[in-house]
Amino acid sequence: MNTVVAGITYRSLLGRRRIILLLLLPLTLIGLAVLLRLLDGADQRSAVILMQKFAVGAVLPLLGVIAGTGVIAPEIDDGTVIHLMSKPISRPVIVQTKFLVAASIMALFSVVPTYLAAWILVRDEDGIAAGFALGALVAGIAYAALFLFLGVVTKHAVTIGVIYALVWEVVVGNLIPGARKFSIQQWSQTIADQISDSPFLKTDVTLGFAVPALVIVTVGAVFWAGRRLRVFALTGDE
Repeated sequence: MNTVVAGITYRSLLGRRRIILLLLLPLTLIGLAVLLRLLDGADQRSAVILMQKFAVGAVLPLLGVIAGTGVIAPEIDDGTVIHLMSKPISRPVIVQTKFLVAASIMALFSVVPTYLAAWILVRDEDGIAAGFALGALVAGIAYAALFLFLGVVTKHAVTIGVIYALVWEVVVGNLIPGARKFSIQQWSQTIADQISDSPFLKTDVTLGFAVPALVIVTVGAVFWAGRRLRVFALTGDE
């Protein structure tokens, strides 16, 4: 990790309008949890539904799009990445540093609010809060890697990311059972299910598939993003 690149990336990501979305989504999640609590809807079933449908199903992937693409795509679009690549820093290190920044942003803006929202509803009953927080952490890391990769390889990373998050993850993943095996949010719920004993949390993807899939997506996306950035540096391809 390069501290200079990390500092520049944090300032760029948190100093723009993206910070509004980064705050708005988790605050909405917490607000819904508080509202359910006030309306006496704070039970395990409601908590699991809120976590599955909104926290993991919507907030997590959308934050992934914002953080993952936001750490590098704007620099490629406006050409400032060329200045960064002119420094004596290897391309893989640049990508790895930006990935770590995106992953840390995901931990702060998705994992913490997910835990708080579940805790507000059911406290620590049956490990629901801890389970979904851990699921959000591993899935958030995978999202950060995947959307960082998209930010490097295409100018339409945000559009593609939103389509993936809302169409594939939400619509296709929920309607077609076979597609759930290739859904990061489903892998997240599998991890949550290993921690939580709640009878309302049931998953379709086995742990033996989810864990390797999360590792492959994360490592593979960061690796290929580094290779693609190296080619970008050599050819000037935008």
